[in-house]
Amino acid sequence: MKSNSINKLISRKATELGFDLVGFAPVSRSKTIEIYNNWLKKGYSGSMDYLKRHAKLKEDPRKLLPQTVSLVALGFNYNTIDPPTITNDPKIGKISRYAWGEDYHSLIRKKLNVLEDYVCRELKVGNISRSFVDSGPILEKEIAFRAGLGWIGKNSNLINYKKGSWFFLAEILVDFELEPDFPFDRVDCGKCTICIDACPTNAIIDDRLIDARLCISYLTIELKDSIPKKLRSKMGNHIFGCDICQNVCPWNKESAKSNEKGLYPLPENISPELAKLMNMDANDFNNRFKNSPIKRTKRRGLLRNVAVALGNWANPAAIPALSKGLHDEESLVRSHSAWAMGRILDKKAKKKLEEAKELEDNEEVLKEIVEALNYLESVLQKNVKKHIH
Repeated sequence: MKSNSINKLISRKATELGFDLVGFAPVSRSKTIEIYNNWLKKGYSGSMDYLKRHAKLKEDPRKLLPQTVSLVALGFNYNTIDPPTITNDPKIGKISRYAWGEDYHSLIRKKLNVLEDYVCRELKVGNISRSFVDSGPILEKEIAFRAGLGWIGKNSNLINYKKGSWFFLAEILVDFELEPDFPFDRVDCGKCTICIDACPTNAIIDDRLIDARLCISYLTIELKDSIPKKLRSKMGNHIFGCDICQNVCPWNKESAKSNEKGLYPLPENISPELAKLMNMDANDFNNRFKNSPIKRTKRRGLLRNVAVALGNWANPAAIPALSKGLHDEESLVRSHSAWAMGRILDKKAKKKLEEAKELEDNEEVLKEIVEALNYLESVLQKNVKKHIH
């Protein structure tokens, strides 16, 4: 069977399975690995040490499957519905679009297994394959670019000129030759800097260069420890991921909608009330997010994010929820709740911090409480003086 005929059959099957983008590329050593390694050396990966550990494997797909001859690059659309306006309400948490439904890893993994089985058992053109969906040590955006799926935008996302950038990327490594597609040979962001200008933490530090340590997605998901104080106030009500650079991208204005029902938003994921989230215990968290990407943050990480969002709301109505956070079993939640309480200019907030201070024995949490109290005291005194004069 001719390789171009095989391409057509694989593309047809992939489309039947719900993949929106399909392309093919010959195996080769990575053409961007030096750029990637330099990015790591500059510390832009933050605490994601696994990226450094896996860097050698990313040099060449044949380190993952020595028999690899060709690569099948795939894109799966997760643009289910337009975000509701309610997410602009500061007391409602913002969750990244890709996490509104069930965990995409298992959903796409099943489709990849079907496609691999089709190639090796039905078409019988290959003997061995290996696939990945956003989880393997492989430079997936480079492969997608080389297979003609799109170009890398200034926000570092892969952009398809017809379908935008709301895509999960996946790859299949196969041991037979496929007719290669031509790499996308234009960069169509032009002089546009909308995504760079819109990023509240200035994480896009140059064209296609992201400092993950400043990225809200990193801060709310990958970072496991305390969020730097200078960035907390810039996070708004984001509690899991961030879509700002994609929401503002002109190429997403006419992007197609996904038909995958498994990715359709669950009501509790698209507009969660921050105060209610703070009431979750471990069982509540596990039951609510057992089939969701959100479980990656673990309860302590999510409630840390919720506390920061409540602090950015800075409304006295958040005091009961943050009071609960001040006495949480996790010191990470208590410390961020203290910071958040300190942003509410109300005597009740000050009283709750003073009560927590008497019971707290963790040094980091105590430091946050003292800083919050000092800030509140200074602001409240200024307000009293203004009122007198």
